[in-house]
Amino acid sequence: MSHLPGPFQPLPDSARLWLVALDAAPSAETRARLEEGMEAILAQWRHKGHAYQGAFALVKDRILAVAEPELASAPSGCAIDAMLRKVRRLVGDLGLAEVDPAAWVLVDAGGLRAVPKGDLEARLQDGTLGPDTPVVDLSLYSLGDLRSGRLETPLARTWIGRKFKVA
Repeated sequence: MSHLPGPFQPLPDSARLWLVALDAAPSAETRARLEEGMEAILAQWRHKGHAYQGAFALVKDRILAVAEPELASAPSGCAIDAMLRKVRRLVGDLGLAEVDPAAWVLVDAGGLRAVPKGDLEARLQDGTLGPDTPVVDLSLYSLGDLRSGRLETPLARTWIGRKFKVA
């Protein structure tokens, strides 16, 4: 994913990244409202008098990505938590829902699909999931990780693949 939406272009690879998966792609109208709300959240993102310079994009139509360059080297848990609370409130206020962070987000012919962790073993046994099934890694830490294409990883190369000996 070397080409990312414009808002990320000026940010360095070291920029801290947060990913929030949505359970469905927003409609055009809801997407516009989401973008407007995110612009407002990031424009007002401050903690103890310090203004942060975040940027956001909707990746794969369902993953809200937020990046900020300073928080990688000087993290502020309070600033991060406040931003994420506002993002989650905005998502809910727009009638959208966040994918359970404990679920695995997979890529299939229909796009993104969330699979609860408790269902993974059964999906592996019935052949629904295999070693090459792309898994979305919502734990990426930096914008450079996203730029280098690490958002999707074959299931066999994840800890689930190792745990269940998927080859």
